[in-house]
Amino acid sequence: MESQPPYRDEAFGVRRRRMLGLALGAGLIPALAPAAAARAANHAAPPALPSAALGRRVAEVAAAQIGVPYAWGGGDRLGASLGFCDEENGYLDGTCLGESTVGFDCSGLSLHCWYLASHGSVELGHYTVAQFHRSAPVERDALAPGDLLFFSRPDAPLHHVGIHVGDGAMIHAERTGTLVAQVDHVLDVPRWAGEFAGARRPGPAA
Repeated sequence: MESQPPYRDEAFGVRRRRMLGLALGAGLIPALAPAAAARAANHAAPPALPSAALGRRVAEVAAAQIGVPYAWGGGDRLGASLGFCDEENGYLDGTCLGESTVGFDCSGLSLHCWYLASHGSVELGHYTVAQFHRSAPVERDALAPGDLLFFSRPDAPLHHVGIHVGDGAMIHAERTGTLVAQVDHVLDVPRWAGEFAGARRPGPAA
């Protein structure tokens, strides 16, 4: 849960994916290779899913990421990716972890889960504010699996996003030094309830 990275254009994403590809080719992170192949196979035959089924699929994809490290700037359509550090973010106790960690930040996690679950029909930007504005509002009493939960503070508007997975639980990537995790009854937790800025439901681009 760190301030949002500057907008990254497509060329930036290509450079990050090339870096990840070099690491995979060198055998530095072999465990990701089978997962990447499986994700590619999932895109081969995109079925049309009703919205409720799609939301449940988003929640399933999110649950599969529990335990993946947080990486500032990490995550794209293909999954976990190398992060980076900027002036303020990606550090833990003064050490830059972002540029050596393959993982997700909060918006990287949500964009990956929605893209994979929808077989590419829902593509969110890698930026919490953009995701908020590209999704339709949902009332708190109508929350369903897959909906995105947004959080805000006076000093950091829309600073965080998580994925509602049902029964009041949220899966999210919080901050450097943590792992993707589930928070049960998140809106009953004072910290998160006090920062809750609303829920949104993504959909295919018009």
